[in-house]
Amino acid sequence: MEEKKYHLSTMKVFRDLSEKDREELDRISTMSTVRRGKVFYRPEEMGEVLFILKKGIVQLYRISPEGKKLVIATLDRGALFGEMALLGQQMHNTFAEATTDCTICVMSRNDLERLILQRPQVALSILEITGRRLRDAESRLEDLAFKGIPARLSSLLLRLARDEDRIVGYTHQDLAEMVGTYRETATQVLNDLKSKGLIEIGRKRIEILDREGLLAIAEG
Repeated sequence: MEEKKYHLSTMKVFRDLSEKDREELDRISTMSTVRRGKVFYRPEEMGEVLFILKKGIVQLYRISPEGKKLVIATLDRGALFGEMALLGQQMHNTFAEATTDCTICVMSRNDLERLILQRPQVALSILEITGRRLRDAESRLEDLAFKGIPARLSSLLLRLARDEDRIVGYTHQDLAEMVGTYRETATQVLNDLKSKGLIEIGRKRIEILDREGLLAIAEG
């Protein structure tokens, strides 16, 4: 119980709440650990719920009639997602899968509405986080529309790394699906980037050695 309250207190969306508010939040929310590879939301599931990703990486995707996987979004710590019309989010026909071990907080629509009415600052935090996700989605769509595979993959690596120089937990297949190409193509491009001294490749691990060089390809 104390570990759950600690996790809630460190989430950006809740960190300005009082101790009393956090106790109420602890009562109305569920915190759980989701192991890597588990699909914890499926298209046939009903009910509006909000997921808040405390730790780990989650992939949202759809499956085409031909069985092809289409990645909608890749989310990391601090992300909000779920079937929440309240936030303008829809997950029709969408799967949510933990690509690493994850810690996730779950709230119902009714509980979220009550919390927002009582504490408007939570709504402001939610808007900020949701807006950042929208900007990331727009950037990804722009890459898919106007850039070749090397630029798209370089841009993706920079987004995944953020302020760090290491990306952990992704296979070449994962990266290929995220930029809309085949695994073999993604592997070839990664090897090209490695040969140029821009990255180092390990097992589910990529080290960025030359951020400026990678950025030049991403913007090329």
